[in-house]
Amino acid sequence: MSSTHIPDSRSKPGLTRDQRVAGIAAWMGWLFDGLDGYLYVLVAVPFVMELQHATKSSSDVLHHAAYIQAAFLVGWALGGTVFGRIGDRLGRSRTLSLTILMYALCTGLSALSTSWQMLLVLRFLAALGIGGEWAAGASLVSETWPVPWRPWAGAALQSAFQCGLLIAGVVGTLFAGHVRWVFLCGALPALLVFWLRKNVPETAEWQHAVKKETKPDMLDLFRMPVLPTTIITIAVCSLALTTTWAYIFWFPQQLMHLPDIKNWSSTEKTRYVVEVATFVNVVAIGGNFLAGALAKFTGYRNALVIMFIGSGVFLYLTYFVPRNHIDILYWAPWAHLFVQGVFGLFPLLIPPLFPTLLRTTGAGLCYNIGRLAAAAGTIFFGVMLGHAVNLRHSMLWVAALYIPATLIAMFMPVPPAMNGQPAVQN
Repeated sequence: MSSTHIPDSRSKPGLTRDQRVAGIAAWMGWLFDGLDGYLYVLVAVPFVMELQHATKSSSDVLHHAAYIQAAFLVGWALGGTVFGRIGDRLGRSRTLSLTILMYALCTGLSALSTSWQMLLVLRFLAALGIGGEWAAGASLVSETWPVPWRPWAGAALQSAFQCGLLIAGVVGTLFAGHVRWVFLCGALPALLVFWLRKNVPETAEWQHAVKKETKPDMLDLFRMPVLPTTIITIAVCSLALTTTWAYIFWFPQQLMHLPDIKNWSSTEKTRYVVEVATFVNVVAIGGNFLAGALAKFTGYRNALVIMFIGSGVFLYLTYFVPRNHIDILYWAPWAHLFVQGVFGLFPLLIPPLFPTLLRTTGAGLCYNIGRLAAAAGTIFFGVMLGHAVNLRHSMLWVAALYIPATLIAMFMPVPPAMNGQPAVQN
């Protein structure tokens, strides 16, 4: 299994001001992606209970909570495609600003929801912005940062997402029992837009391409010679996102329904789940840099395969036997290390696979369309296979999906020498 190695980091050039600013902008955008994306996960069941005027969790509450999360993932997928196209036409910086503004405002408005259907619509709209921000931010960094920095840049960008999850955990702890205040905090990223518009220029590569190159059609992603890259990238991302979001969403719900804490109050359960989620997300940050190190020394393709194998193995080890609320703390962090850590590879692996004026479109479509599969997986693994009192068996089915993921990852395309040039030229 061959793979391209990354140039020696000892030859790393310094970063210019524009490169640093681009990195900071993308990092902050992903930080708030994580914040706004995870707030609902932490309070899904209590908030839906409140909206349905229910006094306790039930299968009806769990079903509606899953539908809302599925709508969020569908919006994320569509946002990646729609704003990906906008990013190729208007530029990376402008699109970054638009997407952040959209998800911040819609997350804040979620606090005003009066029904689970209204919350579903607002989460869908917020997800459109979050999906678009990924493609714009990844393309911004891939077009500005030097090659030797890229394994660590990808890890740092994905770590921003986990830092957002940690901040969401802090918000969830501070406002435990007051779920609407949790969503109001999600409106704060809108303030970032003012700084972005003033300080982050469009990339030189994009500006040159707009002036010199013929604008490709979106359907060029599905024509030769780009088609094989598109198909394999969609398959890899779909499996990665399906497994990860099924795990991330149902992990807190499974914790909340552990038999040994069934007599705890709703507030006590929420606090326990938030504390555990915070702990495993700190561990997951290390997973991004583990993935970056593997990419540095073994190549991106081999790193992807190793991370998928680790994900499947440790998910199985975590859930193949029942565990109480203490024992699971010894196993779940290892699963998160690999399951979430693999995403440290994608930010700077996927965009350079596509021509400049198809870059955010290709990255946004291929990466985020996997969320359609993830939306179906969230419902299937939780509602069809899971049980209100024990979702452990669903997690084992999630672990099994890493078998095909590993096999397909062996054929993942890698940009030649990761030299910043697309694998397929116009």
